[in-house]
Amino acid sequence: MTAVGDIRGTTNHRRAVISLLRQLRSPEGQANPLPVWEKLRALGDVVPSPWGGYFVTSFEACSQVLRSRDWLVPDFAWQERQPDPSRWQELATQELTGTLSRINPPSHTCQRRALGNPFDRATLEGLRPRIATLASSLLDDLEDRLRADGEADFVRTVAELLPVRTVCEWLSIPEEHFPRILHFTHRQAYAQELFPSKDELAEAGRATLEMREYFTELIRDRRARPGNDVLTGWIHHWDAQYPDDRAAADRVIYHLTMFITIASLETSAVLLTNAVRFATEDPARAQWLRANPEHIEDLIEEAIRYDPPVWLNSHVAADDIVLAGTPMPKDTTVHILYGSAAHDPRRNPDPHVFDVLRGGGHITFGSGAHYCLGAALARAEARELIAQVLERFPTLRPTGPPSYDVSRLVFRRITSLKVAT
Repeated sequence: MTAVGDIRGTTNHRRAVISLLRQLRSPEGQANPLPVWEKLRALGDVVPSPWGGYFVTSFEACSQVLRSRDWLVPDFAWQERQPDPSRWQELATQELTGTLSRINPPSHTCQRRALGNPFDRATLEGLRPRIATLASSLLDDLEDRLRADGEADFVRTVAELLPVRTVCEWLSIPEEHFPRILHFTHRQAYAQELFPSKDELAEAGRATLEMREYFTELIRDRRARPGNDVLTGWIHHWDAQYPDDRAAADRVIYHLTMFITIASLETSAVLLTNAVRFATEDPARAQWLRANPEHIEDLIEEAIRYDPPVWLNSHVAADDIVLAGTPMPKDTTVHILYGSAAHDPRRNPDPHVFDVLRGGGHITFGSGAHYCLGAALARAEARELIAQVLERFPTLRPTGPPSYDVSRLVFRRITSLKVAT
């Protein structure tokens, strides 16, 4: 019997769920969420949330939601059907609802077909030498800091810089703009949280205005001075699709450029930090990986499973449906818990053990129509970075646990990881 079928029933333990969510937002919960995932799964494969809808905790049920066309993302149409649509009118929320991650077929199908696979094998092969050069340069900076101070912050020196430099160079965005993009990306992400405070929403709104101004000007400038780059190609394509409606073309180009630029920056930084942490924290594991570099990819997959960069994603029922034995009417919201799913012992035995040779049992990059566009690029960056770290820094070790942004429940953010040799 599958994980979805083998279910004892669910009970609305409202207080228990609220307590567990609070634990996830504590320093202790951020550092070690595994007990929380286990307690949530003990409540059922689908657990009623205190505000309506459900948390989905099991691997099989989460996978079913991600794969099935019976589940949609909460788009503009869904927001308008809600009893209180005004709660979705925040500027930052509206801005992201127009991106690929929050649109459904047929609009989603049209944009994905036009975009193709932006990081296919040929593209990655072309990017690989540049990724290697960028990683090497950042590790030069790390080496300088280690030599000068005896310790360095791996996140600020390497992990959050490699993704932004890779993607921005791919789009021919000038290097002097990279810090600005990182700054508004970190702040805009609060709009995607379950429980953003008023101050966080206000900050996300300000970041959204900065983001809109930046990318609108970037597209205007690139249209005036086209080059041999991806963004110029998108402009040519969508101008041809909307020959009599420049504003419509600009909206699509804006959402594509903005989304692809910011979507992977924080998630990739978390992946890179975790992968290097797990590769180096145990000297025996680091030595084994140097002797067996063919297993670096296995370590990356286990790092993604063990501590997913995304903890939660929301979908809505396209029609009346039954999930894990629970009837749900159309428009019901479910929150997929990637960490809980990845630590489901029915899919990954001994899930609390970090096992490089486990074989990969995660759905962190999603599935189906909304599978992560940047998954292959993130893996390529991690593969190159780990290989170089292991070769250049044989005694590199974290000096303590990572620090986290404890307000996050959707997009994980590691704010610091101190390392030394």
